[in-house]
Amino acid sequence: MSENKILSDLDIARHATMLPIEDIAERAGINGDALELYGPYKAKINRAKLVFPQGKTPGKVVLVSAMSPTPAGEGKSTTTVGLADSLARAGHKVMIALREPSLGPILGMKGGATGGGYSQVLPMDDINLHFTGDFHAITSANNALMALVDNHVFQGNQLGIDPRRMTFKRVLDMNDRSLREVVIGLGGPLQGVPRQDGFDITVASEIMAVFCLATDLDDLRARLGRITFGYTYDRTPVTVSDLGVEGALTMLLKDAIKPNLVQTIAGTPALVHGGPFANIAHGCNSLIATCTAMQLADIVVTEAGFGADLGAEKYMDIKARIADVAPSAVVVVATIRALKMQGGVPKEKLSEPNIEAMAAGVENLKRHVGNVAKFGISPVVSINKFGTDTPEELEWLLAWCAAEGVEAAVADVWGRGGGGDGGDELAAKVAAALEAPSDFRHLYPLELSVEDKIQTIVQEIYGADGVEFSVPALRRLAEIERNGWSGLPVCMAKTQYSFTDDASRLGAPKGFRVHVRELIPKTGAGFIVALTGAVMTMPGLPKEPAAMRMDVDADGNPTGLF
Repeated sequence: MSENKILSDLDIARHATMLPIEDIAERAGINGDALELYGPYKAKINRAKLVFPQGKTPGKVVLVSAMSPTPAGEGKSTTTVGLADSLARAGHKVMIALREPSLGPILGMKGGATGGGYSQVLPMDDINLHFTGDFHAITSANNALMALVDNHVFQGNQLGIDPRRMTFKRVLDMNDRSLREVVIGLGGPLQGVPRQDGFDITVASEIMAVFCLATDLDDLRARLGRITFGYTYDRTPVTVSDLGVEGALTMLLKDAIKPNLVQTIAGTPALVHGGPFANIAHGCNSLIATCTAMQLADIVVTEAGFGADLGAEKYMDIKARIADVAPSAVVVVATIRALKMQGGVPKEKLSEPNIEAMAAGVENLKRHVGNVAKFGISPVVSINKFGTDTPEELEWLLAWCAAEGVEAAVADVWGRGGGGDGGDELAAKVAAALEAPSDFRHLYPLELSVEDKIQTIVQEIYGADGVEFSVPALRRLAEIERNGWSGLPVCMAKTQYSFTDDASRLGAPKGFRVHVRELIPKTGAGFIVALTGAVMTMPGLPKEPAAMRMDVDADGNPTGLF
């Protein structure tokens, strides 16, 4: 291999020397009895056998978010890993809590989702593919529920379930637009009751959300039982506990609910567990993993999906209401490339210096930074360095942050991570932010109506003038009120590329309204999903999927995972 050749993420991961997972567990303070090994470099943690340090104060949480994502890539996971490694390098006891990647985006656009360069979690190929089988278990539990529901209808329908008013779908961990709408039960009386159905992607399943918000096995069972999967002929909600199968679903998830322990290239312990999307779900790793890390480490570095308008808002308003996991510091990742694209530069010209476009695009970053402050936390901006960035562009952005009164640092964690010094300045600023006073608060009280909660989010976070509800959404608002669900928080399902519900409107638009076309009560997860614009709960594959570049070599090792 040429010395000048830039190694791919997969090449870097493959050349890294991993420690036995028992050594990583010892480094994290995890007793051996609590480990369930999945080969030499992966393990699940059995919390029932985990011995936590006596009298330890829970670790502080650093939440990594970003400006609005672009196809140029912002490197949020890379920054999360690099920051944690740099904090560990500075002497802090650190753990990482990340989401598991979904196969659909990996084979579609991402190609991999475990960080990048020298700031990765390992083994990256295993994590990006089937890992420990958690997503398969969640898919199985979801589809077992729907098989049991349809069997109940076929066997006499004692609950009086109206097949026309099913609100729960089967799922698949794949982007497959052809399955969005299907008809099942065809072929005669012995094949079931015909009805229109459809598939969501697994990460949009309410069981995924329940899995990631449950505090323990008992809470998991209770939340599964509260899932509303449809309505009777007289429009009464029907739940999993009405069907009596919450125990069976819990059984299918009993091993998956245990957090997964892996490591970074630098040997920092990482929990990778759960994986709801942030544009169609709440976008955070499992609460169990976050709480476990907080009980073991002094600093927990975690991330929330997509920009701060999506994952971070949901972390604050959904996840942090269930348990005491509010962040003490927030990092907003920005890149020179993303600023240019937000300023109107096409992807093929992002390597060309263009401070004028950055000045236009920085309004997007400014809105995200301001939004984080609305939760009572002053964010730190991490400028994720790319090889095409010029010193003048980096200096311009640092000067802009200084003028705005925002702490910022350039982080070269892709090229100088893995225990190197590329994230040291960022780590120092984050460590200082952790010691600074903060006044965390939610964006809205739960006592507000669902309509007012949505209005608050779109006006305060997106910068919209207001909301327009479709006729079906208005009907659902009345139903939510009638069924006593109005006290739940809201989970906005919106394009990740824009503050609006139109993916083509970049920057920081003004003078727009958000269109809510449907509301879906997720009574097990404990939130109301508001579907906006054209966002899909079952994505499609792009014209040239990343899968076209993937293969295995003669030894069976994956290739093309970026």
